[in-house]
Amino acid sequence: MEALYCSVIKSPVGTITIFADDEYITEITFSDKDNKGMEANQWTAAAALQLLQYFEGTLQHFIFPVKQSGTEFQQQVWQSLLNIPYAETISYAKFSASAPLAIRAMAAANGKNKLAIVIPCHRVIGSDGKLVGYAGGLWRKKWLLQHEREIAQKGQTELKF
Repeated sequence: MEALYCSVIKSPVGTITIFADDEYITEITFSDKDNKGMEANQWTAAAALQLLQYFEGTLQHFIFPVKQSGTEFQQQVWQSLLNIPYAETISYAKFSASAPLAIRAMAAANGKNKLAIVIPCHRVIGSDGKLVGYAGGLWRKKWLLQHEREIAQKGQTELKF
C-alpha cells in the first residue's frame, strides 16, 4: 500500500498530513513526512474536509475508506478501537479484558496505529485515569479528549480560566 496522494491541513493540534492510495486513506499523521510531488485525490480531500469538520465540532464519525498494513492481531485491535464511543475513554485494562494476557501486545498495536484521530487510539487511557502513550504527544491526546467532551457536552476534563 504505497501512498500516492496527499492532503495537508492545519488544525488546533498542528499540521496533519493525510496519505492515500487509489482506494483508501492509508495514513493520517502529525509528523513531517515527505509528500513532495504528491497531490490530493478524492479520498484525501474527503478526509481533510471531515477532519476540519471534526475540529469545528460538527462531525463525530468519519465516513471514508481506510486501510493500514498490520498483522491480523493489529487489525483486530484497530477495529476494536472503533467501538469506543465519541467523547468516552476506556482504560488499557478494560480494553484488553477479552484477552488480559495480551494487554502489552494490545498497547503496542495501539501505538502502531497510523490513522490518527480516525481510529481513536487517543480514547484509551491508563487504568489510573492518567493519559498515557500517545504517539502524537500527550498534549494532543489531552486536547482531543477535551474537545470531544466539550462538543458532546460531557463536561470538561479540566477547568479553563
